Amino acid sequence: MVRLHVHRGPAHRSLKDRIRALTRRKSQQNPRDVLARLNLIMHGWANYFRHAVCKHTLSNLANFVWWRVVKWMQTLHRWRWKDVRRWLKAPNGSWKPISVDGVELFDMAAVPVTRYRYRGSKIPNPWVPA
Repeated sequence: MVRLHVHRGPAHRSLKDRIRALTRRKSQQNPRDVLARLNLIMHGWANYFRHAVCKHTLSNLANFVWWRVVKWMQTLHRWRWKDVRRWLKAPNGSWKPISVDGVELFDMAAVPVTRYRYRGSKIPNPWVPA
């Protein structure tokens, strides 16, 4: 069976660099626009790599993005951790997804990973004579 693994290489580093560039701590950008841009980047990356064995990597990246956005919002609004909890905790005690003005942060960990299926001789071969 052939398995495609996503290694922490240039693509992974490139994605984290783009996320860091968008969520600079002293950035005064509109949070709604930043979340929309982050969603576009993460959707594209997750859709490209979802056919590999990357569930762990997507989960790690989702965690990385969540913390970057939370730390950025803390700096932007001068919040303490108590304020972040008030913003992101539901009345029943569970965590809500990050959302600003109707734009919700995309959860890369929720992307269904469909692994490559080895099809062997079921693939038609045009070079074999009939």
